[in-house]
Amino acid sequence: MTHYPRLSEELITIRDWLRFAVSRFEEAGIFFGHGTDNAYDEAVWLIMSALHLPHDTLNNFLDSRLLESERKHLAHLLERRVEQRVPTAYLVREAWLKGFKFYVDERVIVPRSFIAELLEDGLSPWIDYPEMVESAADICTGSGCLGVLLAHTFPNAEVDVVDISTDALAVANINIANYGLQDQITAIQSDMFSALQGKTYDLIISNPPYVDAPSMAQLPEEYRNEPQIALGSGTDGLEHTHTLLREAWHYLNDGGLLIVEIGHNRDALHEAYPDLPFTWLEVESGNEFVFLLSKEQLPLPANA
Repeated sequence: MTHYPRLSEELITIRDWLRFAVSRFEEAGIFFGHGTDNAYDEAVWLIMSALHLPHDTLNNFLDSRLLESERKHLAHLLERRVEQRVPTAYLVREAWLKGFKFYVDERVIVPRSFIAELLEDGLSPWIDYPEMVESAADICTGSGCLGVLLAHTFPNAEVDVVDISTDALAVANINIANYGLQDQITAIQSDMFSALQGKTYDLIISNPPYVDAPSMAQLPEEYRNEPQIALGSGTDGLEHTHTLLREAWHYLNDGGLLIVEIGHNRDALHEAYPDLPFTWLEVESGNEFVFLLSKEQLPLPANA
């Protein structure tokens, strides 16, 4: 049993805290997946962010002696990370996505999306001229991170970020304001498309909830500290994706694109829609996680 209060007396420098944190994370078997994939990177992130130091200046400060208040703060954060399995992003109120820093807290899931990787390249070759995209929406936006990336990728686009959760939209508005994008991005409280009647877009992206019921039952404890409404999507993990495929046609301009992240549900999706000509987009982890359809490829609604 670790006595965390006593740590503030025994660990003096950042080097001390870094060594201890890595050892404790390894010993406790915490789960990574909210921005890092190993104990060392997780420890650097937690310690440097908690001390308000740039991560890339670690070597400059390794032997810096910490104030007692700083040591007590680190002991408290380590206790919560190990004993309560609180993700580091919540502890330090920040997450990173493709070089962009976002505010996060327990009202939203920690940002992670393959779509961010695709936006780095301007969705090339599917969009030839980013400046021609004049309207875009991010459905199930959570922290608003993908909406911010949309605004940077398509500077001429008016962007709507949409979520059912007013708590999530409060966080999204913090990130919108932090990047000075209030004139370009609008946060809308809506259950998917329900409050978007009359709106149409050149581009709709969505990283919706997509964890199926069996996987929800086996999630690591770190994920259980996230809003569960933002993770689960029915028995097969496709409940939100079904809505997107059923309704997006009404909200896309001619030639508009729908891009959706679905996790590990590709086989289930093909089984449900054997005739849809999905284009699977290549990301670092493979081509099984994000699909693209044009408006013209979507099922034509009966009331079209």
